[in-house]
Amino acid sequence: MSKKALIITDGTESICSIAKPIEKALADFSVKICNADKFEGTDILPADVFFIGCENPSPASFSYLEEMLAHINLASRKCGVFSTCQKSLKYLSDILKDCEASLGETLLSQDGGYQESDIKNWVKGIIK
Repeated sequence: MSKKALIITDGTESICSIAKPIEKALADFSVKICNADKFEGTDILPADVFFIGCENPSPASFSYLEEMLAHINLASRKCGVFSTCQKSLKYLSDILKDCEASLGETLLSQDGGYQESDIKNWVKGIIK
């Protein structure tokens, strides 16, 4: 049985451009990428690891995700958050507190300033 990964984004171009190299770095996983406005709670249940990214804090599309994370226990799941904005990283880290997911180091990519190898190393740090 293959390991499963989920990447949830706000659907913005900048965040989706980071999600693609994350997906590529998860070569040993079956990966599903979904926009938060299409996210369903059952998407996260089979995931061994998940990643969440948004451009700005509290996007409207994250309202269901926020509510679900406040009421589910994901203590055994590894998670990474990524953004182009420091305030968004804080927001994402905050919404994960109640679910107790194992949050790894955050990834800040300002002005597309990342290398694919940097993302690959970040992903490895999350899934280790």
